[in-house]
Amino acid sequence: MQDLFIRSLRARAVNVPLEFPVRTSVGVVDTSPLVLLDIETNQDITGRSYAFTYTPLGLAPVRALLDSLERLLEGQLVAPHEIEKLLQGRFRLLGNTGIVKIATAAVDMAAWDALAQHRGVPLAKLLGGQVKAIPAYDSHSMDGPQLGPERARRAVAQGLKAIKIKIGHKTLKEDVQSVALIRETVGDDVHLMVDVNQGLSVPEAIRRGRALEPFGLAWIEEPTLQEDYSGHALIRDALKTPVQMGENWFSVDEMHKAIVAGAADFVMPDVMKIGGVSGWLRASALAATYQIPMSSHIFDEISAHLLAVTPTAHWLEKMGLADPILAKPLVYVNGAALVPDVPGVGIEWNEEAVERFAV
Repeated sequence: MQDLFIRSLRARAVNVPLEFPVRTSVGVVDTSPLVLLDIETNQDITGRSYAFTYTPLGLAPVRALLDSLERLLEGQLVAPHEIEKLLQGRFRLLGNTGIVKIATAAVDMAAWDALAQHRGVPLAKLLGGQVKAIPAYDSHSMDGPQLGPERARRAVAQGLKAIKIKIGHKTLKEDVQSVALIRETVGDDVHLMVDVNQGLSVPEAIRRGRALEPFGLAWIEEPTLQEDYSGHALIRDALKTPVQMGENWFSVDEMHKAIVAGAADFVMPDVMKIGGVSGWLRASALAATYQIPMSSHIFDEISAHLLAVTPTAHWLEKMGLADPILAKPLVYVNGAALVPDVPGVGIEWNEEAVERFAV
């Protein structure tokens, strides 16, 4: 089999409308700003990935950084671990975090996609797993008393067996009312998670967490500042509800520090922030070492493949941030994501939509 080499990189920015704005305790995300990356190879195989920049202000710098990497990566063998070492060395003095980590992770994900296509197998199979169904939860936001139950009923009707909502309102009463309304809507057989998005102090998180315990929550996510591992440990010790965190870790080292500090019962790395596929594999090995259930954060398409090879796989977050610009969004059946049985990750762009939402 002929070796696969990088011929060029193409990065494009889009700002995609969301069906439902993501309302949180700390702000509102009302669009999905994405940088789409294509790695073209000498065998006309295209590896694809995307980066989510949270705010449109992040689109230009991430795209510019990816554009600047083309000269460095042109002619490189599509060997993700070697590419990762090359990029880590190049950015060691600058610091491989933030926008740098976002851009290099996009390269890593696209390289793994290209390599799996080259081998003619889904990414999950390339990594030693199999194509299968991955249990998923529908990720909602701070939707209010009308939209919240409506979205919950729709999710249950679609076969989802777990739902996550955002809390962290101005008052405890509002949080209790929100959770009670959704629990009443979906019943006791549906797993219900809540996400505070770092919006509370440690004492207030404990106070509210205890008030919410009668609702049988599957977890409470990021109840306080994500970098406060000792604070999370205090909350975890005080509550019966499991504590979840991890979407803001920018390295496996940060994940390890949180685990050692006893900050979480469950972990949920973000494949982009943790370092792409290569970073995820190290994170999943760490979770397996400590026997901690591990879920995903957004990036449905590639996360489904990665959870298929994660020893302590827990839940996939169904959010579909890129669905409007994908030719074939990820399919869900009976509450589970179906890992596509196609070479690579299965990402293809809907070019008409990409052009429509281009920045």
